Amino acid sequence: MLWIHPALQFIATMIGIYAAYLGMERFLSQHMKMRTQFLWQRHVTVGRIAIILWMLGFAGGMMIARLKWQVNLVTGLHYQTAFAMAPLMAIGAMTGIYMDRRKAKRTFLPLLHGAVNILLLFLAFFQIRTGWQVIKDFIL
Repeated sequence: MLWIHPALQFIATMIGIYAAYLGMERFLSQHMKMRTQFLWQRHVTVGRIAIILWMLGFAGGMMIARLKWQVNLVTGLHYQTAFAMAPLMAIGAMTGIYMDRRKAKRTFLPLLHGAVNILLLFLAFFQIRTGWQVIKDFIL
């Protein structure tokens, strides 16, 4: 059961990388004036999946820690980074949903959306590093 959380989060991060790649196509066409194809619906779908999996992993990590160790918030930087990611996940999801439902020509909101989600990816990579330390310290 302990391995479900890291596996789920790793899968979410790989999906997030793909969503970022698709979003980068849009950035390049809109801001760098490069001819690219933006697969809007695929970006929306994989972005939603990544953020939902990250959110489920956040809740699952808290639940697994409580079940395994009868306490939360003992994993140092790992849980602290997760708490930093939580509002960013909400912002990334809300801005994405808003732009998908209300299509219009925009400049600021897509840049905010992209920046928040790229930051989420960097934090997810940091979570892999801190999560490995948690595995070494508490599980192995």
